[in-house]
Amino acid sequence: MPLADHLRELRNRLAKAMLAIVVASVVAVAYSQQLMEFLTSPVPECVGDTPRKGGVCARVVYTDLLSPFTTTVKVVLMAGIIVSCPIWLYQMWAFVAPGLHRNEKKYSYYFAAAAAPLFAAGAYFAYLIMPVSMKVLLSITPAPAENLLSVDKILDFTVRMVLIFGFSFELPLLLIMLNLTGMVTGRRMLGWWRGAVMGIFVFGAIATPSTDPLGMVALSGPIILLYFLAVGFSLLNDRRRRGNDPDAELDDEASDLDLTPAAIGEVESVSATARALPEQATGEADGGRSHRLNGYDDIT
Repeated sequence: MPLADHLRELRNRLAKAMLAIVVASVVAVAYSQQLMEFLTSPVPECVGDTPRKGGVCARVVYTDLLSPFTTTVKVVLMAGIIVSCPIWLYQMWAFVAPGLHRNEKKYSYYFAAAAAPLFAAGAYFAYLIMPVSMKVLLSITPAPAENLLSVDKILDFTVRMVLIFGFSFELPLLLIMLNLTGMVTGRRMLGWWRGAVMGIFVFGAIATPSTDPLGMVALSGPIILLYFLAVGFSLLNDRRRRGNDPDAELDDEASDLDLTPAAIGEVESVSATARALPEQATGEADGGRSHRLNGYDDIT
Protein backbone atom coordinates (compact mmCIF):
# COMPACT_ATOMS: atom_id res chain seq x y z
CA MET A 1 0.00 0.00 0.00
CA PRO A 2 1.09 3.62 -0.34
CA LEU A 3 2.53 5.33 2.72
CA ALA A 4 -0.65 7.34 3.31
CA ASP A 5 -2.72 4.13 3.45
CA HIS A 6 -0.30 2.60 5.96
CA LEU A 7 -0.54 5.67 8.16
CA ARG A 8 -4.33 5.63 7.89
CA GLU A 9 -4.44 1.97 8.90
CA LEU A 10 -2.09 2.67 11.83
CA ARG A 11 -4.35 5.50 12.97
CA ASN A 12 -7.44 3.29 12.83
CA ARG A 13 -5.82 0.44 14.74
CA LEU A 14 -4.46 2.78 17.42
CA ALA A 15 -7.93 4.25 17.78
CA LYS A 16 -9.44 0.80 18.27
CA ALA A 17 -6.77 -0.10 20.82
CA MET A 18 -7.32 3.12 22.78
CA LEU A 19 -11.09 2.61 22.69
CA ALA A 20 -10.68 -0.89 24.13
CA ILE A 21 -8.47 0.45 26.95
CA VAL A 22 -10.94 3.21 27.76
CA VAL A 23 -13.93 0.83 27.84
CA ALA A 24 -12.07 -1.65 30.06
CA SER A 25 -10.96 1.16 32.38
CA VAL A 26 -14.53 2.45 32.70
CA VAL A 27 -15.68 -1.04 33.64
CA ALA A 28 -12.82 -1.30 36.16
CA VAL A 29 -14.12 1.81 37.96
CA ALA A 30 -16.93 -0.33 39.40
CA TYR A 31 -14.29 -2.61 40.95
CA SER A 32 -11.85 0.08 42.06
CA GLN A 33 -12.37 -0.67 45.76
CA GLN A 34 -11.59 -4.37 45.28
CA LEU A 35 -8.55 -3.47 43.18
CA MET A 36 -7.20 -1.14 45.86
CA GLU A 37 -7.64 -3.84 48.50
CA PHE A 38 -5.86 -6.33 46.26
CA LEU A 39 -2.87 -4.02 45.75
CA THR A 40 -2.53 -3.10 49.41
CA SER A 41 -3.08 -6.63 50.74
CA PRO A 42 0.69 -7.45 50.85
CA VAL A 43 1.20 -4.62 53.37
CA PRO A 44 1.16 -5.84 56.99
CA GLU A 45 -1.43 -3.34 58.22
CA CYS A 46 -1.84 -2.46 61.87
CA VAL A 47 -5.17 -3.78 63.15
CA GLY A 48 -6.61 -4.16 66.63
CA ASP A 49 -4.05 -4.18 69.43
CA THR A 50 -1.06 -4.55 67.10
CA PRO A 51 1.77 -2.22 68.16
CA ARG A 52 1.91 0.73 65.78
CA LYS A 53 5.50 1.74 66.46
CA GLY A 54 8.61 0.10 65.09
CA GLY A 55 8.83 -2.30 62.18
CA VAL A 56 5.89 -4.53 63.11
CA CYS A 57 3.22 -3.13 60.79
CA ALA A 58 2.22 -0.04 58.82
CA ARG A 59 -0.80 2.10 58.10
CA VAL A 60 -1.87 2.81 54.51
CA VAL A 61 -2.72 6.49 54.06
CA TYR A 62 -3.25 9.16 51.41
CA THR A 63 -0.80 12.04 51.59
CA ASP A 64 -2.81 14.87 50.01
CA LEU A 65 -6.28 15.86 48.88
CA LEU A 66 -5.96 14.65 45.27
CA SER A 67 -4.27 11.34 46.10
CA PRO A 68 -7.50 9.27 46.28
CA PHE A 69 -8.56 10.48 42.84
CA THR A 70 -5.19 10.20 41.10
CA THR A 71 -4.45 6.80 42.63
CA THR A 72 -7.85 5.46 41.59
CA VAL A 73 -7.28 6.72 38.05
CA LYS A 74 -3.89 4.98 37.93
CA VAL A 75 -5.33 1.72 39.23
CA VAL A 76 -8.31 1.57 36.88
CA LEU A 77 -6.16 2.60 33.91
CA MET A 78 -3.64 -0.13 34.70
CA ALA A 79 -6.49 -2.63 35.05
CA GLY A 80 -7.91 -1.47 31.71
CA ILE A 81 -4.57 -1.94 29.96
CA ILE A 82 -4.19 -5.46 31.38
CA VAL A 83 -7.76 -6.56 30.70
CA SER A 84 -7.82 -5.18 27.15
CA CYS A 85 -4.37 -6.52 26.21
CA PRO A 86 -5.79 -9.21 23.85
CA ILE A 87 -7.49 -6.49 21.79
CA TRP A 88 -4.64 -4.00 21.49
CA LEU A 89 -2.08 -6.77 21.00
CA TYR A 90 -4.21 -8.10 18.15
CA GLN A 91 -4.35 -4.62 16.60
CA MET A 92 -0.56 -4.39 16.74
CA TRP A 93 -0.24 -7.87 15.24
CA ALA A 94 -2.75 -7.15 12.48
CA PHE A 95 -0.72 -4.10 11.44
CA VAL A 96 2.61 -5.95 11.34
CA ALA A 97 1.52 -9.40 10.10
CA PRO A 98 1.06 -8.56 6.36
CA GLY A 99 4.78 -7.80 6.13
CA LEU A 100 5.89 -11.17 7.55
CA HIS A 101 6.60 -14.43 5.73
CA ARG A 102 4.76 -17.61 6.60
CA ASN A 103 7.56 -19.06 8.76
CA GLU A 104 7.99 -15.71 10.54
CA LYS A 105 4.29 -15.70 11.39
CA LYS A 106 4.58 -19.25 12.71
CA TYR A 107 7.46 -18.36 15.03
CA SER A 108 5.61 -15.22 16.13
CA TYR A 109 2.63 -17.33 17.21
CA TYR A 110 4.91 -19.62 19.22
CA PHE A 111 6.72 -16.76 20.93
CA ALA A 112 3.50 -14.91 21.75
CA ALA A 113 1.97 -18.10 23.16
CA ALA A 114 5.03 -18.63 25.40
CA ALA A 115 5.64 -14.99 26.39
CA ALA A 116 2.24 -14.45 28.03
CA PRO A 117 2.46 -17.41 30.48
CA LEU A 118 6.07 -16.57 31.34
CA PHE A 119 5.19 -12.96 32.14
CA ALA A 120 2.18 -14.08 34.17
CA ALA A 121 4.36 -16.53 36.11
CA GLY A 122 6.85 -13.75 36.89
CA ALA A 123 4.05 -11.45 38.06
CA TYR A 124 2.66 -14.24 40.26
CA PHE A 125 6.07 -14.81 41.88
CA ALA A 126 6.39 -11.07 42.49
CA TYR A 127 3.02 -10.96 44.26
CA LEU A 128 3.99 -13.98 46.37
CA ILE A 129 7.19 -12.48 47.75
CA MET A 130 5.92 -8.90 48.17
CA PRO A 131 4.53 -9.51 51.71
CA VAL A 132 7.89 -10.91 52.85
CA SER A 133 9.79 -8.09 51.16
CA MET A 134 7.59 -5.46 52.79
CA LYS A 135 7.99 -7.04 56.23
CA VAL A 136 11.77 -7.03 55.85
CA LEU A 137 11.80 -3.40 54.73
CA LEU A 138 9.50 -2.35 57.56
CA SER A 139 11.55 -4.25 60.14
CA ILE A 140 14.35 -1.69 59.75
CA THR A 141 12.12 1.00 61.25
CA PRO A 142 13.33 2.07 64.73
CA ALA A 143 10.94 1.61 67.66
CA PRO A 144 10.02 5.29 68.28
CA ALA A 145 8.78 5.71 64.69
CA GLU A 146 5.52 4.70 63.04
CA ASN A 147 5.18 3.57 59.42
CA LEU A 148 2.72 5.49 57.24
CA LEU A 149 2.72 4.15 53.68
CA SER A 150 1.26 6.19 50.85
CA VAL A 151 -0.99 4.30 48.44
CA ASP A 152 0.92 5.89 45.54
CA LYS A 153 4.19 4.46 46.81
CA ILE A 154 2.63 1.03 47.31
CA LEU A 155 1.29 1.13 43.75
CA ASP A 156 4.69 2.11 42.35
CA PHE A 157 6.38 -0.64 44.36
CA THR A 158 3.90 -3.25 43.14
CA VAL A 159 4.13 -2.24 39.49
CA ARG A 160 7.92 -2.21 39.62
CA MET A 161 8.09 -5.65 41.17
CA VAL A 162 5.62 -7.10 38.66
CA LEU A 163 7.45 -5.61 35.67
CA ILE A 164 10.89 -6.70 36.90
CA PHE A 165 9.78 -10.28 37.57
CA GLY A 166 7.64 -10.50 34.44
CA PHE A 167 10.29 -9.31 32.00
CA SER A 168 13.03 -11.30 33.74
CA PHE A 169 11.11 -14.49 33.04
CA GLU A 170 11.32 -13.67 29.31
CA LEU A 171 15.11 -14.25 29.26
CA PRO A 172 14.87 -17.95 28.25
CA LEU A 173 12.53 -17.01 25.42
CA LEU A 174 15.13 -14.54 24.12
CA LEU A 175 17.84 -17.22 24.24
CA ILE A 176 15.65 -19.68 22.34
CA MET A 177 14.93 -17.04 19.71
CA LEU A 178 18.67 -16.41 19.26
CA ASN A 179 19.23 -20.16 18.88
CA LEU A 180 16.45 -20.61 16.34
CA THR A 181 17.90 -17.80 14.23
CA GLY A 182 21.33 -19.47 14.34
CA MET A 183 23.06 -16.65 16.24
CA VAL A 184 23.96 -18.71 19.35
CA THR A 185 24.43 -22.46 19.68
CA GLY A 186 23.31 -24.53 22.64
CA ARG A 187 26.88 -25.63 23.35
CA ARG A 188 28.01 -22.02 23.58
CA MET A 189 25.17 -21.18 25.96
CA LEU A 190 26.09 -24.20 28.08
CA GLY A 191 29.64 -22.87 28.28
CA TRP A 192 28.30 -19.61 29.70
CA TRP A 193 26.52 -21.25 32.64
CA ARG A 194 28.92 -20.07 35.36
CA GLY A 195 28.83 -16.46 34.28
CA ALA A 196 25.08 -16.66 33.63
CA VAL A 197 24.33 -17.98 37.12
CA MET A 198 26.51 -15.33 38.74
CA GLY A 199 24.99 -12.58 36.60
CA ILE A 200 21.43 -13.72 37.38
CA PHE A 201 22.12 -13.68 41.12
CA VAL A 202 23.68 -10.21 40.89
CA PHE A 203 20.70 -9.00 38.88
CA GLY A 204 18.31 -10.53 41.43
CA ALA A 205 20.12 -8.75 44.28
CA ILE A 206 19.97 -5.39 42.48
CA ALA A 207 16.47 -5.65 41.00
CA THR A 208 14.64 -6.66 44.17
CA PRO A 209 14.11 -3.62 46.42
CA SER A 210 14.25 -5.62 49.64
CA THR A 211 17.52 -6.53 51.35
CA ASP A 212 16.50 -10.07 52.32
CA PRO A 213 17.95 -13.05 50.44
CA LEU A 214 14.48 -14.51 49.92
CA GLY A 215 13.60 -11.94 47.28
CA MET A 216 16.87 -12.49 45.44
CA VAL A 217 16.46 -16.28 45.48
CA ALA A 218 12.79 -16.04 44.49
CA LEU A 219 13.77 -14.04 41.41
CA SER A 220 17.05 -15.77 40.55
CA GLY A 221 16.05 -19.41 41.15
CA PRO A 222 13.27 -19.66 38.54
CA ILE A 223 15.32 -17.68 36.00
CA ILE A 224 18.28 -20.07 36.41
CA LEU A 225 15.94 -23.04 35.97
CA LEU A 226 14.45 -21.48 32.85
CA TYR A 227 17.96 -20.72 31.56
CA PHE A 228 18.97 -24.38 31.70
CA LEU A 229 15.66 -25.38 30.10
CA ALA A 230 16.46 -22.98 27.25
CA VAL A 231 19.95 -24.51 26.98
CA GLY A 232 18.45 -28.01 26.79
CA PHE A 233 16.01 -26.93 24.09
CA SER A 234 18.85 -25.29 22.13
CA LEU A 235 20.98 -28.44 22.31
CA LEU A 236 18.11 -30.54 20.99
CA ASN A 237 17.43 -28.00 18.25
CA ASP A 238 21.11 -28.00 17.23
CA ARG A 239 21.07 -31.80 17.00
CA ARG A 240 17.95 -31.67 14.84
CA ARG A 241 19.55 -29.00 12.66
CA ARG A 242 22.71 -31.09 12.17
CA GLY A 243 20.60 -34.11 11.24
CA ASN A 244 18.75 -32.17 8.57
CA ASP A 245 21.75 -30.24 7.28
CA PRO A 246 25.32 -31.24 8.27
CA ASP A 247 26.59 -27.82 7.13
CA ALA A 248 24.00 -25.83 9.10
CA GLU A 249 26.40 -24.72 11.82
CA LEU A 250 29.24 -23.70 9.52
CA ASP A 251 30.10 -20.02 9.63
CA ASP A 252 31.60 -17.64 7.10
CA GLU A 253 34.96 -17.23 8.84
CA ALA A 254 38.04 -18.31 6.89
CA SER A 255 39.87 -21.38 8.11
CA ASP A 256 43.39 -21.10 9.51
CA LEU A 257 46.00 -21.77 6.85
CA ASP A 258 49.31 -23.56 7.44
CA LEU A 259 51.90 -21.16 6.02
CA THR A 260 54.97 -23.11 7.20
CA PRO A 261 57.52 -23.35 4.33
CA ALA A 262 58.10 -26.88 3.08
CA ALA A 263 61.00 -28.39 1.12
CA ILE A 264 60.41 -28.54 -2.64
CA GLY A 265 62.73 -31.47 -3.27
CA GLU A 266 65.22 -31.97 -6.04
CA VAL A 267 64.95 -29.68 -9.06
CA GLU A 268 64.14 -31.56 -12.23
CA SER A 269 65.75 -30.31 -15.39
CA VAL A 270 63.52 -29.74 -18.38
CA SER A 271 64.83 -29.86 -21.90
CA ALA A 272 64.01 -27.10 -24.35
CA THR A 273 61.23 -27.85 -26.79
CA ALA A 274 61.32 -27.36 -30.49
CA ARG A 275 58.90 -24.48 -30.21
CA ALA A 276 61.29 -22.41 -28.08
CA LEU A 277 62.20 -19.10 -29.64
CA PRO A 278 65.79 -18.64 -30.69
CA GLU A 279 66.40 -15.88 -28.17
CA GLN A 280 65.00 -18.11 -25.41
CA ALA A 281 67.36 -20.90 -26.30
CA THR A 282 70.46 -18.75 -26.69
CA GLY A 283 69.81 -15.97 -24.17
CA GLU A 284 70.07 -13.28 -26.89
CA ALA A 285 66.87 -11.51 -25.74
CA ASP A 286 68.73 -9.87 -22.85
CA GLY A 287 72.01 -9.57 -24.65
CA GLY A 288 73.43 -12.75 -23.20
CA ARG A 289 73.62 -11.26 -19.70
CA SER A 290 71.58 -14.01 -18.03
CA HIS A 291 72.59 -17.59 -17.66
CA ARG A 292 70.09 -19.91 -19.32
CA LEU A 293 69.99 -23.66 -19.39
CA ASN A 294 68.11 -25.31 -22.23
CA GLY A 295 66.14 -22.12 -22.88
CA TYR A 296 65.14 -21.50 -19.23
CA ASP A 297 66.60 -19.11 -16.69
CA ASP A 298 68.10 -20.15 -13.36
CA ILE A 299 64.91 -19.63 -11.29
CA THR A 300 62.84 -21.88 -13.50
